[in-house]
Formats: sequence, C-alpha cells, structure tokens
Amino acid sequence: MWSPEEPRWGWGPRAPTSLVLLSVLVSAAPLGLLGEETRQVFMEVISGCPTPQNLLYIRAVGTNSTLHYVWSSFGPPAVVLVATNTTQSVLKVNWSLLLSPDPEGGLMVHPKNSIQFSSALVFTRLLEFDSTKVSEGAAEPPGKPYPPYSLDKFSWNNITLDPDTLSTTFQGHPIDDPTGAFANGSLAFKVQAFSRSGRPAQPPRLLHTADTCQLEVALVGASSQGNHSLFGLEVVTLGNGPDCPSMKEQRSIDDEYAPAVFQLDQLLWGSLPSGFMQWRPVAFSQKQRNRESSLPCQASSLSPTLAYSLPHSPIVQAFFGSQNNFCTFNLTFGDPTGPGYWDQHYLCWSMLLGVGLPPIDSLSPLVLGIMAVALGAPGLVLLGGGLALLLRHKWYSEYQSIN
Repeated sequence: MWSPEEPRWGWGPRAPTSLVLLSVLVSAAPLGLLGEETRQVFMEVISGCPTPQNLLYIRAVGTNSTLHYVWSSFGPPAVVLVATNTTQSVLKVNWSLLLSPDPEGGLMVHPKNSIQFSSALVFTRLLEFDSTKVSEGAAEPPGKPYPPYSLDKFSWNNITLDPDTLSTTFQGHPIDDPTGAFANGSLAFKVQAFSRSGRPAQPPRLLHTADTCQLEVALVGASSQGNHSLFGLEVVTLGNGPDCPSMKEQRSIDDEYAPAVFQLDQLLWGSLPSGFMQWRPVAFSQKQRNRESSLPCQASSLSPTLAYSLPHSPIVQAFFGSQNNFCTFNLTFGDPTGPGYWDQHYLCWSMLLGVGLPPIDSLSPLVLGIMAVALGAPGLVLLGGGLALLLRHKWYSEYQSIN
C-alpha cells in the first residue's frame, strides 16, 4: 500500500528497490482544479514482483487538486487519467489483483469521493494500408488493409526516467515476428509531464500546460508490408455513459508553430471538469520535422465497440471494472501523393492529454506583427496624405503677392 508517508507500492508481493522518484518543486497558483499555472510533478516507475511488469505513475499536485496519470506497458499501451479535488489523494496498486485474470480493484485512487473525472486511452493496434489502392471517402480506410499488429502482443523495454525532461519511453517490437519486419525497427511511446506552460522545440509545438502531459508515438526502422504503406493507430477510450466522447476541430489563421497546419483536433469527454485529448492533424516522416516532411493525419469518427473485440488492458479493467462502454477511432498518417514513411522509415506523431479547458493558441507575435503592418499601412498612407494636404494648404495661405 502506498501513502505519502510510506513510498511503497502494492499490498501483494513487495516491489524491488528499482523505484526512481523525480520531484520538480514549483509554486502553485490558487486557481483550483482547472487552470493550474504550475504543479508539483512526481514521476515514478512502479515495478511488480515477481513478474517484472512496469507502470509509469505521474502525480501532478496543484493548490487544491491532483492529477494522476498511470501509463502501462503490459497489455496494449494504455493510460488511466484521474483528477481529484484534493492534494492528499493517493494511488493504491494491488499487484496480486492486477496480474490476475480478473484485475478489477487492482488500481484505485483514494479517497474515492475526491474523484472529479476519470477516463482512459488504450492504443490497441498498429494499422498498415496499401496506399496504391486508396478508397474514396474520409470514412473509408486509406487503401487495402494489411493484417494489423496487435500491440498487446508486443514486448516492451524496462522503462527508465529522464530527470531533465520529466519523460520516459516505452519501446517495443512484436513478440512473434515471422517476417522480420521489426528486426531493425521499433515502435516507441514517449511520455512527458510538465510543471508549467510552454512549447516543445520541434513541430508541431503543441502548447502544453501544467494540466497536461504529452505522448509522442514514433515508428522507426520497421519494414513495411508494401512499397508505399500508410500507417495508422487504433485508439480506444471510455464513453460518457452510453454515448461516445465528442470530437471537434478548431481552425486558425496562424501556422507559425506548425507550418501549413491551420487546424487543431480535440477529443472531449464531456462537461467540465472533464478531460481532453488534443493534437494537430499532422505527422512527420523525418527526424528533422519541417514542412517538407509533414504528413496529413486523418481521424475517423468515434464508434461504440464491444469489449470482447478489443485487446485486453489490465489497468483499465483494474480501475474501471467490467464496464464496457468503449469507443474506438482510427488515426491514419500520410497519403499516396506526398512524402511518406517509405522515405526514411520514420514516422512521428504527438498529442496532449489533460483535464480542464484545452490549451488555446493565441496569435503568435509574428502573425500579430504582420497583421499590424498589413492593417497599419493603409492608415499610415491616409495619415501621410492628410498631412501633405494640410501643409500644402498652409503654404498657399502664407503666400503674399509682391504687388
């Protein structure tokens, strides 16, 4: 059992001492559950015993609220997000239950009555399509599908934390790889937490806050099943009762942070306080992310899905029990005519996950300057013309004939 006074995890077999604790001490602004400007962020790798499974636990404490992110690499990659209205809420992990065939109750946040919002994301399959046989219509698959890779049948590395960036990476490859497609490749999920607002150095430079964490997915070096394959991800989330979360688009005239991208996509779980997933509809086919290596990212509509048809996620069942109101959507990256994964065998896409109001991009200083010049120039011309007329009138009025 874990508590602030006892930094131990689980009440089954005791975990080994390979726990790493990172703490970023920051002051918190008194803004409540939503809109914290800064948070005190703790990250820890929780190891099960005797089975060496790993959980990544992020605890972000504000003035009077706490966000709990639990990322798992056993089963398909998944995250459980919980927001509470107290700084004293704690995560409890029962490894005996979590590793059993029926893990319900193996993951809990106490006190239960402090929970304001909870949901989960599961990345269930890596999709691949033959882009030479493209289907018409946005709702159709972007070509003939190849057999997908089920991510619950991947082997993942033992994760370690990077104290400088508050991040860690789950890197994996298929356990059974008869074609050798992943002999020199891997699929990686990089998770990063934030203690305050800011932007990453590389595009798409999503604006993050202390109420969010970022996921970056990268497919590197794997052989494709076709010469011009398009890849995608199947994503599963929990619905709001019988309904699926809503998906919305925001458009802007500003593309300074992600060149040629004027859209922001959002998955919203419901009314506030609630959670969101946010991303720009762009991926990149090179490590040097720029306009030339950008790929379009298309999202299908959300649709209810039966639990038995999905790869099983132990942490989702451990926290939410047997509820099965799952919703699924697909993300696909690229098109047949532009750059693609086949250029350098590289694909990268990123998104934000958080609670409260999603970060909203304001117009950048560059665009504001351009607008000021564009709108101000006609005014300056009119002002200059008016001054010239006044001066000319004054010159004529002061002229006196010598006769």
